[in-house]
Amino acid sequence: MTVRDTPYPDGTPCWVDLMVADPRMAMDFYGALFGWNFADQGDEAGNYLLCSIDDFVVTGVGGMPPDQPSPPVWTTYLATSDVDDTAARVRQAGGQLMVEPMDVMSEGRMAMAADPTGAVFGLWQAGRTIGAQLTGTPSALVWNECMTRDFATAKGFYTDVFGYAAEDMSDEQFTYAALLVGDRYVGGVGELPADVPADVPPHWMTYFGVADTDAAVARVGDLGGSVVTAPFDTPYGRMAAVADNQGVAFSVIAVTAVPDSPE
Repeated sequence: MTVRDTPYPDGTPCWVDLMVADPRMAMDFYGALFGWNFADQGDEAGNYLLCSIDDFVVTGVGGMPPDQPSPPVWTTYLATSDVDDTAARVRQAGGQLMVEPMDVMSEGRMAMAADPTGAVFGLWQAGRTIGAQLTGTPSALVWNECMTRDFATAKGFYTDVFGYAAEDMSDEQFTYAALLVGDRYVGGVGELPADVPADVPPHWMTYFGVADTDAAVARVGDLGGSVVTAPFDTPYGRMAAVADNQGVAFSVIAVTAVPDSPE
């Protein structure tokens, strides 16, 4: 596991949050699945919920404004030390700004963007809040990847905007590149397989760690969720794709808790 109390390097996925119509349903589901505790940030913050394990904040949950209908989704936020500059580079590289840079009280500064293939992501400039305080352990964020139908365009966009090095990991079965900040793997970009239904849009997928993938998938079903892709083994751990009790997709992957690695 990694415990962090300083801002993430630019380009690193630093936060994920869930926006849904019914945060109470989300609390019931994720609290039972991951053991998260929830702290309501009050009316000024739109009753946004900070989710934590062992007193470390790992993610957030918010309610969708009724006058802004949109699909419920887990959103990946990429760290930046200057959100206004990064937003400008998003535009220059062919992306779209969906929410212009804005202050989030004293917590930080953010924007929402879409890459040229349509995958939506957030930008986060740390203020009082750096992002996730704990990663790489069960019940916390482990990995983030952009899955799209135009791999070359997406790969070019993210390397241009964030300066990633891209390590091609493709084979005859899939097209994929790992993204590196310095010498550290921070995420990936891949091509959606041909058998993925056409109504599944390009997206950033969130992976949460679990101790036992099969047990976690069974628990998802017990809690009213569903299985998108049944558990399967990979060199990086046994994983599965699921959807919560409001239809929001995410992935789980088996990880082993290890001693803290502060950053």
